[in-house]
Amino acid sequence: MTLHVKLETRISRRLAWPVLGLALGLALSGCSATVDNTEPAAVTGDVDPAAAAALPESIKSAGIIRAASDIPYPPMEMYDAEQNITGFDHDLAAALGVKLGVRFELQKQAFATAIPSLQAGKNDVIMSGMNDTKERQGTLDFVDYFHAGFSILVLAGNPENITGVLDLCGKEVAVPKATVQADILRGYDDECTAAGPGPVIISELPGETEVQTAVRSGRAVAEVVDSAVAAYTAQTAGDGEMFEVVTDEANPNGYSPVYSGIGILKENSELSEAIRLALVATIADGTYAEILAKYDLTNYGLDEAGFNLGS
Repeated sequence: MTLHVKLETRISRRLAWPVLGLALGLALSGCSATVDNTEPAAVTGDVDPAAAAALPESIKSAGIIRAASDIPYPPMEMYDAEQNITGFDHDLAAALGVKLGVRFELQKQAFATAIPSLQAGKNDVIMSGMNDTKERQGTLDFVDYFHAGFSILVLAGNPENITGVLDLCGKEVAVPKATVQADILRGYDDECTAAGPGPVIISELPGETEVQTAVRSGRAVAEVVDSAVAAYTAQTAGDGEMFEVVTDEANPNGYSPVYSGIGILKENSELSEAIRLALVATIADGTYAEILAKYDLTNYGLDEAGFNLGS
């Protein structure tokens, strides 16, 4: 089953997460934060000679790749209890740095100004769960590492036995206001009506906290949310015992999946190739799979490094 509305930008997804306001409004010259000094335990291995050799001389000399990252956006980038940066992008950046023989430094950057920050020379790459789209490919090349869409989040035990999006027909589903999820669900009105139960009853609530409360209380049978956020919520809420993600075997990457990747200005083709080779090496030695598993994101990983896969 394929959703009828394709998500085009990460911004529309981010509106579904309650910490959005912390990231909005940062100017291009806004504050930055660096990767903590202690590498994640999953990061092991040696420099990959081919990847390191492909780096531009300017990066080799600096010994660092500056990555624009709109922190926080769990589980891709976030802060731990000690306010150290963590998350999937953080761990993958550290692993790529090992292969390249340089360090990734995550610069806190508002998502809307991430591309301008590259054009201004403030950052070298964007590593912030950015969707790879044809429009963005006019400016950026993408080394793709993630493929995910939307997922259905239900109470642990799945009491309503939801197996796919059409099982939501005629039932109340909670979504945050100002997101694309409501429009996506409305795209099933005709199919739901033809099937008998009628359209999904959509409850648009102020934010993620209210949405999860509606599901916990039984007012709504489910939430439709970005797949990575759904996986993180199921893994962490109530110590992992409050929610679960519906596994739809026909849509293992979620509904209407899109590719995400590391964005690099097109004129920096040497850097793009070096990062691609580093990702190839990180996949080959198993580190990439370990990082995916750490954040319960295995379903959304790629078998091989991608390049400009967005459409």
